[in-house]
Amino acid sequence: MKKIAIVGCNGKMGHFVANAVKENTNTAVVFGVDAFGESNYDFPVYKSFTDIQETPDVIIDFSNPAVLNEMLSYALKNSVACVICTTGYSKAQIEEIENASKEIPVFYSGNMSLGINLLIELTKKAAKVLGNGFDIEIVEKHHNLKVDAPSGTALMIADSISSVLDEEPQYVYDRHSYRRKRSKNEIGIHAVRGGTIVGEHEVIFAGHDEVISVSHQAQSKEVFAVGSVNAAVFLADQSSGMYNMGDLLSDKMI
Repeated sequence: MKKIAIVGCNGKMGHFVANAVKENTNTAVVFGVDAFGESNYDFPVYKSFTDIQETPDVIIDFSNPAVLNEMLSYALKNSVACVICTTGYSKAQIEEIENASKEIPVFYSGNMSLGINLLIELTKKAAKVLGNGFDIEIVEKHHNLKVDAPSGTALMIADSISSVLDEEPQYVYDRHSYRRKRSKNEIGIHAVRGGTIVGEHEVIFAGHDEVISVSHQAQSKEVFAVGSVNAAVFLADQSSGMYNMGDLLSDKMI
């Protein structure tokens, strides 16, 4: 049984993670950490890491970048693995995370969905096989409250595909401002915003007389919570280092 601590447990994602831990027979929550203090959980919730009495196997963090320093200090002092799901870190904070991974296991990914990360692996394989013979376009769709475009996940997909191509492609986000033939050395990235769409991503490989597409739809944010718990179970048995969903998928495919 892996002992889990949830940072940001009173937030929406924190509640999803608590439910996901409860439904996983290999995990149990030992405590939560949240600036708003206690809630109606059946485990203790602390406002600060300085108040904690227990030592978990893994921390799952869906909180705020401001918490990072205190969380990593606690994790390093107590040799606790960290699954970091929070986004919006500065370059300096990402460097802190990388430095911490030299002493403890750290799992850090821009998207915790197993499905979207499988899509990334599949599109990398497709790009290796198809090469420059197919035009690559990425379409992402999200709810009308999302302020950034394109999504971080769309950029993750594009970066992963780029890593296996012979020549680094140009990312093209909008074609209305110029009129010219599409070049082979580009990846088109398109954003759609509307309604309550949780998240949809499609990668299109368009060739001569044939089209291959790989797509993923997130029906609820629960998929990210389940992914984080799977990551925690995986990470608890690892040595120090930096891990991501690619490592988890490789472990599952063995």
